[in-house]
Amino acid sequence: MIRRFAVLAVVVVLALSLGACAKKTTTAPTPSSADPLKGKTIGVTLLTKGHEFYKDLEAGLQEAAAKHGCTLLVDAGEWDLQKQQGQIENFITKKVDAIIVCPVDSKGIGTAIEEANQAGIPVFTADIAAEEGRVICHIASDNVKGGETAATYMGEHLKAGKVAIIDQPTVTSVVDRVKGFEQKLKDYPDLKIVVKQTGEGVRDKAMNVTENVLQAHPDIKGIFAINDDSALGALMAVRAAGKDKSIMIVGYDATPEARDMILAGSALKADVIQYPKRIGAETIQTIGRHFAGVRIPSKIPVEVGIVDKAALEKEATSRKG
Repeated sequence: MIRRFAVLAVVVVLALSLGACAKKTTTAPTPSSADPLKGKTIGVTLLTKGHEFYKDLEAGLQEAAAKHGCTLLVDAGEWDLQKQQGQIENFITKKVDAIIVCPVDSKGIGTAIEEANQAGIPVFTADIAAEEGRVICHIASDNVKGGETAATYMGEHLKAGKVAIIDQPTVTSVVDRVKGFEQKLKDYPDLKIVVKQTGEGVRDKAMNVTENVLQAHPDIKGIFAINDDSALGALMAVRAAGKDKSIMIVGYDATPEARDMILAGSALKADVIQYPKRIGAETIQTIGRHFAGVRIPSKIPVEVGIVDKAALEKEATSRKG
């Protein structure tokens, strides 16, 4: 009997010892818990550094990179495809660990992305997608939803009339915006799109295009502008034609200057708002998940919203409070 109790005591002690070891092993840090981005270098080529959207996007990228201990090499194509291609080639030469591209030309940038593919460097796109080359993931605003949101606002406030679109068809994000706008506007049969012309996403060209549109269609009632440079260019043309009170412009981006024009009661009545800092942060985090071996989707949409005068006034009041 005494011998049986002795054996049982030994078994209990061993069990407790093994349990303690197992517990210690489970809580101990493992190599996989290290940040996969720490020490990495990521090349970034933006569409431009001059636009408020891309300033915020870069800020989001830099803030997230600092948190994860990685280094960004940031440049911008500034609307020049060859320049952006050269930047990607430079990143390849420097053997960066990953590349982020906001394409100047969604199709034209494909060759440079393919060169990065051949060099074994993972490529990610932010805001604007690429049509060719292998991209691990595209992180951007839900631009189809953004276009739908613009159409809904115009449909509910304008009710009826002819509509123009100031376009930029070489950029995939814009293609999605226009697609969403056109689809949703069908829910308002008294609104008809009569013209769609490219302003190339820049203010002076958008102003010239809008001047031509107003001459060809003097009874235009609504203008959907695919970004705020286009919206502000259209606004200049509308004001010059003395139609500031008879035309509604809906823009895209909600930059500070566009917000000021909305608050001033101009023809620019509303703007689809994006969250570029979130896009930047999500892009860095997605690259980290990729390096950690996590399977990620090919597209990650980031929410959008809309602001008008009432919303901006409410926002200003809440800040004061």
